[in-house]
Amino acid sequence: MMTPEQQSLMAYKKDLFNQFGRLGRAVSHAGRLEILDLLCQAERTVEDLVHHSGRTPSNISQHLSVLKDARLVTGRKEGLFVYYKLADPVVAQFWGLFREVAMRCMADAREVVENYTRERDQPAPLHTPEFRRRLEKGDTVVLDVRPPVEFRAGHIPGALSIPFEELEDRIDEIPRDREVIAYCRGPYCLMAREAVEMLTRRGIRARALEEGVVEWRAEGRTVESDTPNGEVKS
Repeated sequence: MMTPEQQSLMAYKKDLFNQFGRLGRAVSHAGRLEILDLLCQAERTVEDLVHHSGRTPSNISQHLSVLKDARLVTGRKEGLFVYYKLADPVVAQFWGLFREVAMRCMADAREVVENYTRERDQPAPLHTPEFRRRLEKGDTVVLDVRPPVEFRAGHIPGALSIPFEELEDRIDEIPRDREVIAYCRGPYCLMAREAVEMLTRRGIRARALEEGVVEWRAEGRTVESDTPNGEVKS
């Protein structure tokens, strides 16, 4: 028979792990993980999340409700819209570690990435240390190919913003006397690699940056923003 102290300890552990379980349930759906990934870049409305995920408004709203209940996401009302963002910067760190665990422990996850990169005949992406050295030399053009809302919320200083969807039409805006280093949302986003393919076909020297703004910020590097605290203004 347990002592009162042992019973108290068991009750404490049960309550604590029940709370941890809420977090586990919140991140147990691919749709909610995609929302977290998007919110790492900038705060967004339901409409914006629908546009970038291809999911329905009701589906997005249901997922946001679960994420809010787990205290991973918060919302603020402005005019007719509610803007959602990560509840704390630590959530972005959590998402980064979550992906790292998946890539280290799950062969199927690695295979998805390897199958894509195997089909692309382009130089290996740069990593942040080499990218910083290139920046110091000043002989590169840094190209941000994310949507404008993400660029405004935070970007690598000096980056040129040309969203991937507009790159074909705006390619003449890119200087040809320097190599282009394109970046997007981070290691598992494809926009920068696709941009490199497009630029290379047009005779422009280009490399992709493996990391994105989230990883750049996590290193304590300066991030420029056109809005206070990364808040999106219509």
